Amino acid sequence: MQHSTPIDVALLIVELIPAVTFGLAPDRAARFADRWPRSLRIFLPVVLVLPYLLASSSRHMFSWSWFALYAILPVAIAALLTSAAASDPNQRGSWQDALILLALGLAVDLRWLEPAWPAGLAGLGKLLLVDAGLYGFVVIRKLQGTGFDFHFCWSDWKTGLRELVFFAPIVIGLGLALGFIHPHTNPPAFSIFPKPAFLLTWVYIFIFVAVPEELFFRAWVQNLLERRFNLYFNPTTARRSALVVASILFGLSHFNKRLAASAHFNWQYVLLATIAGIFYGRAWRENRRVPASAITHTSVDTIWSIWF
Repeated sequence: MQHSTPIDVALLIVELIPAVTFGLAPDRAARFADRWPRSLRIFLPVVLVLPYLLASSSRHMFSWSWFALYAILPVAIAALLTSAAASDPNQRGSWQDALILLALGLAVDLRWLEPAWPAGLAGLGKLLLVDAGLYGFVVIRKLQGTGFDFHFCWSDWKTGLRELVFFAPIVIGLGLALGFIHPHTNPPAFSIFPKPAFLLTWVYIFIFVAVPEELFFRAWVQNLLERRFNLYFNPTTARRSALVVASILFGLSHFNKRLAASAHFNWQYVLLATIAGIFYGRAWRENRRVPASAITHTSVDTIWSIWF
């Protein structure tokens, strides 16, 4: 959020409130919402249009078309997941779940919605989609086993850092061999006591990159794939199959990253991201905890940004 104004900062804080609430007290939030009439639960997410309204109006780029989309999309997600909750009470995965995840994934990866936002504020648009998805899957769908929980415990760090140790040599070795990564000319010296810049980079990536992506690909995609595959395979095969498929999807989501011409297929990044997805998915599924996989993901991206 470069060149941000006080309004932009305020909107960011407001958009973080739902994520923090659902990360700290998801069951309580869902039980509280259960007291509301069904119509209110479905139409309440229309308030998510307000950040777009304020951000665009303050920069004199308001559009009724984008306003309508941001008003309708969160409500559509809530309505579809209301239908999914009724038709799929065992949470084996429904066409409504798949449609929502496909729409959210393509919107972010293909940057369909970024033109709606002022320069430097596209992150607010992505966070709005996270809020809409969280409301739908936590309050409406009540999807179990996601592990989206901000109550950190030692096992999160143990699991997350263990997978980092396993994965880092692979990604660095393969990345160098493919010519995809290159050591910085003047990298900062390694220290067992991280410098403030390192810590700030780690926290930024954790909040704005790792947690949203781990929420999407592990808590929602891998979780629902496991539930669906359990209908056809034994539990072990279902878990492994879900891990592989979710990792491939994670890899494919990076097809247009790190290239000036974003339409080109970056197969090197897809390959490395797919392998990364295996380790992130392993970290998540051990105790079904998003913080664990987010720790691995954040640490990999931080090392990458600082030393390569």
